[in-house]
Amino acid sequence: MPADLNRVTLVGRLTRDPELRHTAGGDPICSIRLAVSSRGRDDQGNWADKPNYFDVSVWGRQAETAGQYLAKGRRIGVDGALAWREWTAQDGNKRQAVEVRARDIYFLDSRGDGDSGASSGGWSQQAPRQGGDLPVDTTDATPQAQPAGGADDDIPF
Repeated sequence: MPADLNRVTLVGRLTRDPELRHTAGGDPICSIRLAVSSRGRDDQGNWADKPNYFDVSVWGRQAETAGQYLAKGRRIGVDGALAWREWTAQDGNKRQAVEVRARDIYFLDSRGDGDSGASSGGWSQQAPRQGGDLPVDTTDATPQAQPAGGADDDIPF
């Protein structure tokens, strides 16, 4: 019998600034809310975007990095799993929620550019990048050499 599978991958924008706090044991946790749009037809047959909102929790050193570098409007990718939790509210009623517990967070735009699609790398709690915990710029800024003729018309395809 195959094993169960619990995996979620989302790409969207933050709806608010991250909230970084610490557990009683001192572990950092960062709460973020992600808006992910799906496209479909409305009642009149016109194409429309419908936002879906997801609560995401990020733990450990990755939570500290997310709290420091993310802000409302940033485009990120999240790879994680669904987690169900239950608690008793201050009014005595039992509450429950399903949230995404992030394994990896990917920063998909630069800090100053909320609409850019350029990747500025990502950071993984499971496999930290060399050189520290900060996001690494993986884009290649080296310009490509032009063909000897200087024009792209010589490309046969």
